[in-house]
Amino acid sequence: MPQNPPDQRPAPRENPGTNTYEPALSAEVRAALDAGLPVVALESTIIAHGLPRPRNLSVARELEGLVRSAGAVPATVAVLDGRAHVGLGEDQLERIAEDPAVRKLGHRDLAPALAAGASGATTVSATAFLAARAGLGVFATGGLGGVHREWAENQDESADLRLLARTGITVVCAGVKSILDVPATLQRLETLGVSIVGYGTGHFPGFYLSSSGEPVDWTVHSPEEVVEVIRAKEALGGPPAALLVANPVAETDQLDPALHDRVLAEALDACRGRGVSGQGVTPFLLDQLMRRTGGASLEANLAAVRGNVTLAARIAVAAAGAR
Repeated sequence: MPQNPPDQRPAPRENPGTNTYEPALSAEVRAALDAGLPVVALESTIIAHGLPRPRNLSVARELEGLVRSAGAVPATVAVLDGRAHVGLGEDQLERIAEDPAVRKLGHRDLAPALAAGASGATTVSATAFLAARAGLGVFATGGLGGVHREWAENQDESADLRLLARTGITVVCAGVKSILDVPATLQRLETLGVSIVGYGTGHFPGFYLSSSGEPVDWTVHSPEEVVEVIRAKEALGGPPAALLVANPVAETDQLDPALHDRVLAEALDACRGRGVSGQGVTPFLLDQLMRRTGGASLEANLAAVRGNVTLAARIAVAAAGAR
């Protein structure tokens, strides 16, 4: 089992066999679920690893506030000291934002992290899994992972895709990260049986951009229409899979498309020139985009996240009303 660096290693458990590995729901989230009230899951990697300090904490609070303003309960997901949490208190939120030892956890990392008593922020795959495990139906994020460029050579594909193919949760996103192979990702999602609806658009969003240029087969125009799709999926049964609600960032908030394309091309050249590969590619390209756009890519990312969180809350409210 991989270990943290010595100065970050969690204290050993006195009796590991007595610990429960069930997700811990905050009192607010548990009460909301018991009462049939709307709840929205939020990932924590954007807090711990996606934003500079101290802005990350203010954004975390802002996103939870957007959920509340729309009439739903926020449930930020993270792992703290070997326990998965669905819904964080203020002190827990601060810890995720401020502790540099907090790790980045995908779905595959959850069991080792819980067994080791580690703490970590959850990615899309881990958040979707834990949220669905806790009984939540709606999850808001920025952009999904997907099939990487030059897949034929490196077989590099995000774990998000397979996890979403077997997790019945509605995910509101701004498409997949534009540094990826978007057409190949859409083909992969089709193969895996993951349904996609464009929210008010006939094109798949491009994360920083309102459109990737790729079409979507189905378009919805209101939270109520999304809920009808959810109800139809549940009534049909069959293999569990996520419903992706592809919600584009507003054109007024998107990154300038010409700037995006130029900087991304330069970043890809730099990536190849420096021999960056594997898991290092995504953070390298995202960092290059942020630096070479003067932070404009980060602002477009945040605009997309805000829109997705608000829409997810509206969908959760509509779903609760339909029940």
